[in-house]
Amino acid sequence: MKTTLKQFVPFIIIVVLLISCTKPVMEQMDVKQDAFKAYIIPKGAHYSNQSTVHQLIIDEMQFKVQFDSSAVYTTISPENQYDINKLWGFTEGTDNHLNSARLGWGYNENKLKLYGYAYANGLRNSVEICSVELNTPIDCNIKISAGLYLFTVNGKTKSLPRSVIGTNTVGYQLYPYFGGDETAPHDIQILIKTLSPKLL
Repeated sequence: MKTTLKQFVPFIIIVVLLISCTKPVMEQMDVKQDAFKAYIIPKGAHYSNQSTVHQLIIDEMQFKVQFDSSAVYTTISPENQYDINKLWGFTEGTDNHLNSARLGWGYNENKLKLYGYAYANGLRNSVEICSVELNTPIDCNIKISAGLYLFTVNGKTKSLPRSVIGTNTVGYQLYPYFGGDETAPHDIQILIKTLSPKLL
């Protein structure tokens, strides 16, 4: 009887350790999946795998975003390192190259940076807002104002010109996009939680 118990002791210890280690990890993953939606830009692609047509009538967008180490990259052509990738935003009308507002992002000078990125009557403008940390939730906001788009990241606001008249807009949701000239050098994951408007 003693020999049999000795044989089962290592097995029992392993089972207890597995149960005690696994449960907190699963709980943490469940909370994260509840709060954020993962958007993947596959290697060799421009568009994220969840770029569906979604019409909007809004005057403001509020959301949280979180990047991981997949946002660190080196472009094939050094000059493309400063291209602005697109994160999240909206069109005014149907053409994003005519009138639109988005937050953009890029990895350059060993920093992950967020930008305001907009088209006003076909003219493209951009402005650097700030650097952000990996694996940390970032508060983001894009707001329509009189003749301006206001871009806010973690409380820091920059503006770009807007040509559409009115206090709100009818347009479409714009999703994560890599490039520029080059496609994603590897799979890139971006976690986004929409606060307003809610996306189904």
